[in-house]
Amino acid sequence: MVKLAANLSMMFNEVPFLDRFAEAAACGFKAVEYLFPYDFAPDELAEKLNAAGLQQALFNLPPGDWENGERGLSSLPGREDEFMESLEKALTYAKALKCPRLHVMAGMRQHGANTETYVANLKKAAKRAALDGVNLCIEPINQRDIPGFFLATTGQAVDVIEAVDEPNIGLQLDLYHLQISEGDLAMRTRALLDRVEHIQIAGNPDRHEPDIGEVYYPFLFDLLDGLGYQGWIGCEYRPKGETKAGLSWAADYGVSV
Repeated sequence: MVKLAANLSMMFNEVPFLDRFAEAAACGFKAVEYLFPYDFAPDELAEKLNAAGLQQALFNLPPGDWENGERGLSSLPGREDEFMESLEKALTYAKALKCPRLHVMAGMRQHGANTETYVANLKKAAKRAALDGVNLCIEPINQRDIPGFFLATTGQAVDVIEAVDEPNIGLQLDLYHLQISEGDLAMRTRALLDRVEHIQIAGNPDRHEPDIGEVYYPFLFDLLDGLGYQGWIGCEYRPKGETKAGLSWAADYGVSV
């Protein structure tokens, strides 16, 4: 059964962030995700989440200096202590929000990213997160949206996951990024699903609603059902217009306006 999570960083931008929980719930979403929670206190977010009857599916570790182009610390040599501090901060939020998984952004090649640092940091982070019952995800991101992002392909991600070799690290499979970088979505999804911790979607190529563009998501949803995927599917897209006006695509999956 397809389970959709609203991405509150991109959807329901018609209202302030803390009001988006109630908006998502009113449309029938049962879970939410977003990029970063750190502008708000954990208890404040938990109150909004619980009042709306929602589950927290996912959020990201602090990315470093976002305004100056940093997109994660996990692969950057010399930043190991800062990375582990960012993990501790994220775990504090995960506990308050009862969030079972966190996305660890890789970082940028131009900032010195390398595989040795990446694997070592992820191994240490996975061991620490396991103490709190939290799983970690890594996500390949296409080089058009974030040129120079260190983790660029699913093959690279699988190699890293195998090198880390911890039971609580998996793949965040964003089908929007996968279509741009590699294509062949159905076959790659079949091959990768045993590694997948979380899935995200958006329409290609402009990252609008999933029913706009070149990918036919109902086929992929049926495929995921047939393969027995039980996790959340995060709607990480930018609505082309007002969020509610573009939700008709999700009517068959428990979401309506």
